[in-house]
Amino acid sequence: MTKPASSLFPVSANVAKMQASATLAAMQAAEALRAQGVSVVDFGAGEPDFDTPDNIKQAADRAMAAGRTKYTATAGTRELQQAIIDFYQRQFDAGYERSEVMATSGGKQAIFNAVVTLLNPGDEVLLAKPYWVTFPEIVIFAGATPVFINTEETDFLLTAAQVEKAITPRTKLIILNSPNNPSGRVIPPAEFERIMELLADRGIYVISDECYLRFVYPPAEVFSAAVLPERLRQRLCIAGSFSKTYAMTGWRVGYALAPREWTSAMLKVQGHSTSNANSIAQSAAVEALNGPQDSVAAMLNEYTTRRKWLLSALKEIPDLGCAEPEGAFYVFPNVRNCLNAEVKSSAEFAMRLLAEEQTVVTDGAGFGADGCIRISYATSMEQLREGVLRIKRFVERLS
Repeated sequence: MTKPASSLFPVSANVAKMQASATLAAMQAAEALRAQGVSVVDFGAGEPDFDTPDNIKQAADRAMAAGRTKYTATAGTRELQQAIIDFYQRQFDAGYERSEVMATSGGKQAIFNAVVTLLNPGDEVLLAKPYWVTFPEIVIFAGATPVFINTEETDFLLTAAQVEKAITPRTKLIILNSPNNPSGRVIPPAEFERIMELLADRGIYVISDECYLRFVYPPAEVFSAAVLPERLRQRLCIAGSFSKTYAMTGWRVGYALAPREWTSAMLKVQGHSTSNANSIAQSAAVEALNGPQDSVAAMLNEYTTRRKWLLSALKEIPDLGCAEPEGAFYVFPNVRNCLNAEVKSSAEFAMRLLAEEQTVVTDGAGFGADGCIRISYATSMEQLREGVLRIKRFVERLS
């Protein structure tokens, strides 16, 4: 008897343990419905609905015209490395050298490089719930063990006390993400420094995912781990991205800032995987950092308006609870009080909402928070109004 085709491919043990991306699944569901001509409200997208600013696109045009379409150094062009160094000096008065800076194919590759160069089987990695869906999967791929810190009792805000309780003799790394995806919560600078003091004292390494660095709503403050004293940065890798800040998701360019030895190891990994980040995208990224920053302010201003409206509108929906996000462009409502005998989980809530109201949200279980859903407000006010109306209609039918 012929075996099913799915059993013929010997998937590696590490990959077999990984879960598919919940955020990409939501995006694919929306695309499938749109292809059928369905009027979809898509709250699943984790990318700005703005176009890449013209000055950045023009820099890419100039790079192509000048023939900058060849391989670059694995760490990136000298111009991009210097632009990153200069940005952190201007914004945070933080000094980095070229040997501590590398360009990557998106922020995700920076995190991947940092994880696989550090971890061994038996190592433990602390991850605060809710977490970005990719964090535990990279840890598993590296053969290490994710250890989760439940932050629901603090409305998804990680504290030094919670970190201290979770540390074991096997803890080698923690991945911090502030502003957080999916909750939008921002760790206050003083609390972030307390966490870093604790980790430095225990000799634990840190990856700070700062993908949403500049999308913070007052009175919360923009904060980078780069501002910390040198003693607290000795085991720190900052993963950065151009995707959200400059609406460059498709350009696939990010960066890592880390001590020289860690960066050298990451370059070894990248040299045997993607080599350099896209050469044209690197030229565009230089302009993003060195050019006018008014597009960033304009996006933040629009997100501020959307966030205010959305939080107010969600409060009008019975049984839907939502902690107020201080950053990024997501809200993360708790839908447990909306569930019933027919809709028993946030996954079923998301699936039924899609089937009955053609509205895409992302199930919180993929972020380690079953019972919640992620709503992205990186979409128009028109879509927000229509989507909230559909959600309200759906929730009222469940009650």
